[in-house]
Amino acid sequence: MPQRHLRRFTFGLAFAGSLTAAWAVSAQAIDTQAREAYMLDVATGTVLLSKNAEESMPPASMSKIMTAVVVFERLKDGRLSLEETLPVSEKAWKKGGSKMFVRVGDQISVENLLQGVIVQSGNDACIVLAEGLAGTEEAFAEAMTKKAREIGMTGSRFANATGWPDPNHRMTAKDLATLAEYVINEFPEYYHYYSQTEFTWSDIKQSNRNPLLYMNIGADGLKTGHTEEAGYGLTSSAVKDDRRLILVVNGLPSVRARSEESARLLQWGFREFDNYKLFSAGETVDDASVWLGEENTVPLVAAEDVLITLPRKARESMKVTVSYEGPIAAPIAEGDQLATLRIEAKDVETIEIPLVTGANVGQLGGFGKITAGVKHLLFGAP
Repeated sequence: MPQRHLRRFTFGLAFAGSLTAAWAVSAQAIDTQAREAYMLDVATGTVLLSKNAEESMPPASMSKIMTAVVVFERLKDGRLSLEETLPVSEKAWKKGGSKMFVRVGDQISVENLLQGVIVQSGNDACIVLAEGLAGTEEAFAEAMTKKAREIGMTGSRFANATGWPDPNHRMTAKDLATLAEYVINEFPEYYHYYSQTEFTWSDIKQSNRNPLLYMNIGADGLKTGHTEEAGYGLTSSAVKDDRRLILVVNGLPSVRARSEESARLLQWGFREFDNYKLFSAGETVDDASVWLGEENTVPLVAAEDVLITLPRKARESMKVTVSYEGPIAAPIAEGDQLATLRIEAKDVETIEIPLVTGANVGQLGGFGKITAGVKHLLFGAP
């Protein structure tokens, strides 16, 4: 009868490097004064920090990341070009709050409007884009909500293109992180706008409101937000030693708190965690015994790179176990999912990754089966 086979591996400090499965830190390792907060490691999807991350909240101008995404989509599929110009309506010109300072009747290129949205956080620029692409701001907001659903942002809905206060305009911190990751992965050709530190329009030079861009901590985006109801928020991303983190905070009490808390949390994420590569795609993890096969064993391999994010202090406690029901009866086809790699570490949720067979193993013929049966009776060999 097949039996459960277990093999445990011990990895020392030499393992460093690439897992493509998400972990989550099981214990809240750091507190934050932010009302909502969420941080993840992009390479592994590991959640490093989560506080009220799926609570509905007013995102303020952080929702302009989605405003830009709708534009990026049209640029990418060829329905729009950066050089195309759009007219400024009286509604756009009159809009309050942060402004690009457009003038009624101007024809402004899409590229300039994007800089007005991303660098200057211009509400007027958002409305020019919304009306130019969808006819009305309301129709554009519907397109924003539709796009959110397409990329898995289940807690987001948009009532306008600007983030202007509205009870029907809501997002979650987790959704904002999902959106930031989508921008980074899908629109690398436009992502540079988020690290642009200043932009001048109508002879008025404005600096990017993202304070992290000026701190030399690897930050390269994305967007601030503030209203009285929302408090001060920031969706940010930074890279250090080939690791990219995304952080969302909201509900902070001041510009200073937003700046200091975002920097502190990102630095904590880089300092306290690292990524460790256990196996490469196609690498043999173990050999499984085979019953009545032309080979006595079959390799069990990782279908993809196994890269994990761990707290640095937990790496020595990591336990890796391979389990399968064996011996495995032949015939066996290469790529069959017949085993599981289980990874455990302190303060990290256990993760299980499927292993597949790395070769075809044919079944023995009649005489071979008889011989194998005799060996099994005499020696207990498979």
